[in-house]
Amino acid sequence: MKNAFPLADIPHILHHLNYRWNLEALALWKGDPPPFPPYRIYEGFAPFLRLETLARIEGLEKGRVRTRLRHALMDHYLQRALLPHETEMRTWMRGAAAHVAGEKIYFRDMISWCRKPRSHEDRQCLQKETGPLLKFLKPFALNYWKILLEVLRNDFGFETYAAYCRDKKGIPLSRYYEMIEGLLEETDALYFPAMEEWAARRFRRPLEDLTRFDAIHLLGLVEFDHLYPETGTASLFPFFRRWGIDLDAVPGLSLELERRKGKSAQGMCFVLEAPEEVYVVVRPEGGWVDLETLCHELGHGLSAAFTSPSLPVVDRDLATTFSLSESFAFLLQNMAMSRPFLVDQIGLSLRDAEILHYHKVLRDFSVFRRYAAKFLAEYGMFSGGDLADGGPYATRMRRHTGFYYQPEGHLFDLAPEFYCLDYVLGWMGAAVMEERLGSVLGERWMFRPEAGRILGEWWSSGNRYDIFEFMTHSGLGRLDPAPLLRQWAPALGAGRPRPRPQ
Repeated sequence: MKNAFPLADIPHILHHLNYRWNLEALALWKGDPPPFPPYRIYEGFAPFLRLETLARIEGLEKGRVRTRLRHALMDHYLQRALLPHETEMRTWMRGAAAHVAGEKIYFRDMISWCRKPRSHEDRQCLQKETGPLLKFLKPFALNYWKILLEVLRNDFGFETYAAYCRDKKGIPLSRYYEMIEGLLEETDALYFPAMEEWAARRFRRPLEDLTRFDAIHLLGLVEFDHLYPETGTASLFPFFRRWGIDLDAVPGLSLELERRKGKSAQGMCFVLEAPEEVYVVVRPEGGWVDLETLCHELGHGLSAAFTSPSLPVVDRDLATTFSLSESFAFLLQNMAMSRPFLVDQIGLSLRDAEILHYHKVLRDFSVFRRYAAKFLAEYGMFSGGDLADGGPYATRMRRHTGFYYQPEGHLFDLAPEFYCLDYVLGWMGAAVMEERLGSVLGERWMFRPEAGRILGEWWSSGNRYDIFEFMTHSGLGRLDPAPLLRQWAPALGAGRPRPRPQ
């Protein structure tokens, strides 16, 4: 490979590297043998992944293309430098396991383990077991971040991690820090009484006695799985035909929905190339989590599969922020647990749908607060805090969710590049979209063929716009939390009878 590259080739080389990286991740997620050893991902690309290539990109006119090429190059430059350290850390993590009541529970299985009917005492044991494991693994995680921050400072000239992420995402992080902190405080009185009541009814314990492992069980809605239909996610296939979408025949979309050993328990959408090669990978667990997970990942997958193929590769496959894709994911996830969908598509009684919808809204409210609190903690940690100190993280999480989080686990709950903010903005975007669809098509908008046409138009723009540009371009107005509050307050507000299971 030559040391000089035509500028026109750079987007395609970067896309090819993305493809190789995602192909490797897809295989691992499915439990398949990787197509090549991780160290070979960048084999032959050393002459390209140099600061000289970055300098050539820097010479382009400022704008979306320059930003996306710059950060795609930086991404792979960083990944290549960090690959040996990440491989070492993940090797140790892969073998780390807790022992509870005679069971050996690996890190990758802890979330699915907590969703199953275990006792509070078993979950307390899991917490005690994971403490020493997290302390043992912490130096590996700290070394990873130390190297990453050094490369950002020495090679790219970013004095702080926040400055790097702000440059990449184009989002004023400090402004959203203040807005989110205010939103959480503003909604304390709406959240805590409802969550205290749910915790007391479900566990016969006050919220202050519960940990993040109890939260995983509670917020998984497993107490309502007896209402889940035998047809499961199969009910989605005829539903999408209302929108003119045959899930079995969407060009470029592959659904990997079988349950098999080695497959990750976490659902994921892998976009190797939009719209030609999109994979939705879900391992069924049984219960409402299957329906929600599949719909969430279909939000990612369909928006990628319906991306206009006429868009340049920069607008299809080199996005720097994913809030818009998260909006589509949350929109379909919320739709699947709405009262009209639960009654008319799933077949629940109106009373059961009310009960499930209430707890789903409260669950979403809690998870929203979790991601919001994580963003606040992570922004503080990278803006003058001590990266090794998990105390502020644990305090933030307890303050805003009510659940106890282990301080020693902060680096393993950290979302790179403040992705928690992508989730928060995605939730806001989904609420804006849902409000618009409801105002145009009515509460039962999901059953109208026009909904599929509107979504198809939204999806066709791919990653051309970030979420703020998309709102303006689509005539949806400003992105703010008001529509979310209009969803939460009527469902959870004081004075409203709270549906309870018998």
